[in-house]
Amino acid sequence: MPDPDPFGVLIVDDEPNIRSGLARGLADDADVIETAANADEALAIISKGDFPLVIVDVRLNCSMTGIELMERIVAERPHTAVIVITAHGTVETAVDAMRAGAFDFVLKPLDLNLVRQQVRKAREHYRLRIENQQLKNRLADSGEISSMVAGGAAMQDVFRQVRQVAATDATVMIHGESGTGKELIARALHELSERSGAPFIAVNLGALPETLLESELFGHEKGSFSGASRRKPGCFEQASSGTLFLDEVTEMSAKSQVDLLRVLESRQFTRVGGEQVLFSDARVVSATNRSVQDLIDEGTFREDLYYRLNIIPIELPPLRGRREDIPLLVEHFLEQFCTRHRRPMKRLSADAMKTMTSAPWPGNVRQLRNVIERMVITSAGDVIQENELPSELSKPSGPGNTVVSTLAEAVEACERQTIAAALESCGMHREKTAKTLGVSVRTLHYKMGRFGLH
Repeated sequence: MPDPDPFGVLIVDDEPNIRSGLARGLADDADVIETAANADEALAIISKGDFPLVIVDVRLNCSMTGIELMERIVAERPHTAVIVITAHGTVETAVDAMRAGAFDFVLKPLDLNLVRQQVRKAREHYRLRIENQQLKNRLADSGEISSMVAGGAAMQDVFRQVRQVAATDATVMIHGESGTGKELIARALHELSERSGAPFIAVNLGALPETLLESELFGHEKGSFSGASRRKPGCFEQASSGTLFLDEVTEMSAKSQVDLLRVLESRQFTRVGGEQVLFSDARVVSATNRSVQDLIDEGTFREDLYYRLNIIPIELPPLRGRREDIPLLVEHFLEQFCTRHRRPMKRLSADAMKTMTSAPWPGNVRQLRNVIERMVITSAGDVIQENELPSELSKPSGPGNTVVSTLAEAVEACERQTIAAALESCGMHREKTAKTLGVSVRTLHYKMGRFGLH
């Protein structure tokens, strides 16, 4: 497959014979080849054109070494691959070069066939990176993010936030009810970032007891506790250079919150039972289905940790706040599960679709997905009728259908209905809802918690 853009190679060496020999030998492996005798010439050439690959000698007859030149190139142009060549092939030189960001290294006297292999490897790496970025751009432009389906304004606003934030390394906190797709948004942030080639590691903090949480996050050494039969890297270590997704982050104990805050601030940690200080540059994305401000007010979640995690907040609306997306989701899941379970393609009747779009969906998209899978498997015909839907979808719900016995209950039912309607009309945006209702955001948080409207 041809490269999407010209593949240019810059050769930097103070020996003219090396420069000319490499230029001739690599003529069939690059679209453009330039040469430079020193660092200043190399930087001047790079400033005028794009060179995905630079081949540089460690020892240059100038004020800047080849390693220093490489560090500057990598800092200014992170996607540029650098192959280091040297006649001083000690292990230390090779290690220093790779640590500083070298793509690879070769020793003098040069084996041209080996150099050509490395250039071809760098060219393939470049092609894959460009194609990956083009795919990301197409996904982002089409609104399809990490397999999420949405057409309404509420989720399109979320998608715009994701596209804007993904290119940065900012720490993100995703807020939303259970089943709204918080992990999918976290994966989208990873897939649309420059970290997409590195690991995406997800851990559910609410599912881990405190005794295991430290080991899960930071790893442990062999013999550090009963059952530790081998060294195990933790999530921060595994996600280095990639993305670490901390789901249900508000379920952590007070001690674990302190440990997490320390790592977020220093990027350093040690394995349980270990002494070596390790470093992780993992991007941290967290998520919660609870009102963090309520937890801070209660004293169960650290305010300083919240501010450290919530640098970029993303609010995911519940399914009842984006009902216009339900038909799209229904069609998407019908196609997915009919294919998976080898069933003829099915559709919903008009009455069934009406029931689906008006149902309360307390379990959000996850509940909708499960209902569609059940219907695909259990429905006999090609058209799923309303009477085949689960009974809970057609049950009347809400305070308007609740029998109350006292004035206090009636007032409370009316208050809950009013708040729920305001939240839905404001797309679950809490600040807008509070302003619409004429109350403070804190009061709204309290009422939402009391009535189970989170």
